[in-house]
Amino acid sequence: MVRLLEQEIQGEGRKSSKGNQLKWEKNGIWYKADYAGYEGLTEYVVSRLLTFSNLEKEEYVVYQTEEMQYKQNRYTGCRSKNFLPEGWKLITLERLFQSMYGKSLHQSVYSIRDYEERVRFFVEQTIDITGLQEFGGYLSKLLTLDAFFLNEDRHTHNIAVLLDEAGRYHYCPIFDNGAALLSDTTLDYPLTGKIESMIPEAEAKTICTNFDEQLDAVENLYGRPVCFQFGDRDVEQLLADEPYYPGEIKRRVQRIIRRQKNKYQYLFA
Repeated sequence: MVRLLEQEIQGEGRKSSKGNQLKWEKNGIWYKADYAGYEGLTEYVVSRLLTFSNLEKEEYVVYQTEEMQYKQNRYTGCRSKNFLPEGWKLITLERLFQSMYGKSLHQSVYSIRDYEERVRFFVEQTIDITGLQEFGGYLSKLLTLDAFFLNEDRHTHNIAVLLDEAGRYHYCPIFDNGAALLSDTTLDYPLTGKIESMIPEAEAKTICTNFDEQLDAVENLYGRPVCFQFGDRDVEQLLADEPYYPGEIKRRVQRIIRRQKNKYQYLFA
């Protein structure tokens, strides 16, 4: 268990549709406390399953679950290394678009009727501002993972690029997947609920509210850049290796992943 201090608390400009988790930075390590359920376990599971994908190691952040003490309170959550090089900045696309054009990227995207045109606008605007010519493929990766893992928090305040000291933009590693896998047991997806009926209730945030419709739109334009190679035993083992979360939650996560794996079989080599 790690003990964290008040002066180590970090505030962020990024907004979350699920609320604001307590976050700390200590000796180059970021810590996040669970807010509405089992976000820390979700970060751990998603990032470890990405090691069974065709993504390169530098394309995503790896999380480990952690138990934290802050003042008189004890939290479960997760930790990860600070991936920002010294002097670099993380800038959300919402902030970037607003600073450039004085209006909301989210509102601009949702003012377009056709979903593929929304994706095209999203990508072309980002390329125009940042010069990141392969952003379409990057977005396709994000939305593929969001659909598979049911990440409900990928809005324009939660997609970012990196800005170096020379003013050049870089792709941001994939991070902040804690709102996936029906992790919100406080408000939306209680542990007593049936996952078969709760999974259809999960909503996307980037292009539209339907995961499959936004995935179809981005795949039609930019292809299918992600594939997995893991089985049920791999999921079972990484959950068994996790020391803090109860078996009831782990079994639920395993069932969700099994259902999603059956649904998206085409993503598996």
